[in-house]
Amino acid sequence: MLFNSYEFLFLFLPVTLAGFFILGRVSYRLAALWLGLASIVFYGFWNPKFVALLLASIAVNFTFGYLISRRRATSNTMPLLTAAVCLNLLLLFYFKYANFFLENLNAVSGSDVPLQAIVLPLGISFFTFTQIAFLVDTHRGKADEVDFINYLLFVTFFPHLIAGPVLHHSQMMPQFRKPEVYRWNSDDVAAGVAMFILGLAKKVLIADSLSEYASPVFAAAAQGQQLQFFEAWVGALAYSLQLYFDFSGYSDMAVGLARMFGIRIPINFNSPYKAGNIIEFWRRWHITLSNFLRDYLYFPLGGNRRGPARRYVNLFVTMVLGGLWHGANWTFVVWGAFHGVLLMANHALHALGFRLDRVRGFWASPLRVLATGFTFTLIVVAWVFFRADNIGSAVSMIQAMALGHGVSVPPELAGRLPHLFHDAGFFPVTRLAGSAALPLIGFGLAIVFFLPNSQELVLESKHRLERKVFRRADGTFGLRAGVMLGCILAVSIWSLTRASEFLYFQF
Repeated sequence: MLFNSYEFLFLFLPVTLAGFFILGRVSYRLAALWLGLASIVFYGFWNPKFVALLLASIAVNFTFGYLISRRRATSNTMPLLTAAVCLNLLLLFYFKYANFFLENLNAVSGSDVPLQAIVLPLGISFFTFTQIAFLVDTHRGKADEVDFINYLLFVTFFPHLIAGPVLHHSQMMPQFRKPEVYRWNSDDVAAGVAMFILGLAKKVLIADSLSEYASPVFAAAAQGQQLQFFEAWVGALAYSLQLYFDFSGYSDMAVGLARMFGIRIPINFNSPYKAGNIIEFWRRWHITLSNFLRDYLYFPLGGNRRGPARRYVNLFVTMVLGGLWHGANWTFVVWGAFHGVLLMANHALHALGFRLDRVRGFWASPLRVLATGFTFTLIVVAWVFFRADNIGSAVSMIQAMALGHGVSVPPELAGRLPHLFHDAGFFPVTRLAGSAALPLIGFGLAIVFFLPNSQELVLESKHRLERKVFRRADGTFGLRAGVMLGCILAVSIWSLTRASEFLYFQF
């Protein structure tokens, strides 16, 4: 079920909210069970046959977690942890990487092993990583869960189930045990509704509109068409903004939905395109995944404890595996490797003393602007590999972005150019990217770089600008905020001509 669908907005959400708070007046456990079962219905709406897989994964991991917690004080639980993590990774490998492995095996060996008819279950990466983190935390003594209903709700809680954020046991379970969570809180509901509306607008009004300009360009590159400068940059920028507004929109909706139920889940985005370097970008983009990779992969590999050379190797390996996590395609490996190299270079510059945060005085602001622009350009180039169907089309598109295939203009501008340019063969007309894309891309860039983000606008904040926009001086939501958000919601619902999936559903 999609957040941006009529059945979710007008049936599932109001019924689930009402049932949760009504049952919360009777029994906290009944309310928790109701929310867990509702989350399973939410998941099964897409494909009921995968509900059994989800429940089996939950049952197996809960059993392993229970055994690890009971034996932790008296025996070595590493064998149990290893077995549990391997089972989770095998499940993920089969559904996500089996055909990728077979394709490359056939390519290298010349064999003809038939590919399997495998359907990737929605959210398998997220609920698998969530449970791996739970098992590792249990082994380390940071988690101890013996209540199956609470564990079921922890894993299936529908706001995060399909596309994150990646949750930790310590972040969620104490909240599920608080009596106040099961009582209606007007401020929580208001803040949650506001966050949800802003996220819905990002998805429906901006991200889906940008896809109309990104998809044709990448499709043309995949078909072997030679793109030119203008259309390549329009496609790359449109996709960079589409992905941002699509995924951050989902994350805003997830935070807002959880807040309606009195639950605080982690913020997953913090204006990542405003980052002044790649290190800062990864502290702002998909924050929970970055933290997971740091805590459960980079640190176990040795982190920075074994010298600079090993640190760079660990960074690179972590980013390559992080890229592969996003999908079974060499484009994701290249994307991860590219970011790994950028992180290595960034850390090397810091080690040599080149740090933007140490610059003071007149040059601080101009240098910050230049660094942010340069970082954003690198990120856009990297997204080309992330989105492209294959490495060849990505390379061809980047060549076009670097003026390797000439310059084109949209039809609307072609008639305004001197005939000399046409006669000489300059500025051929593009059919892939019209000038209508430019206002939308400019609008998206303005939001990204110059406006506060959703959590700054809606959630607890001390900034004067943000108080003026939605919250009053006493921190409550006033009539003006209600009217503004109501108008945004009305336009978003009116624009729901089709319920398009979120980009991160495929990961």
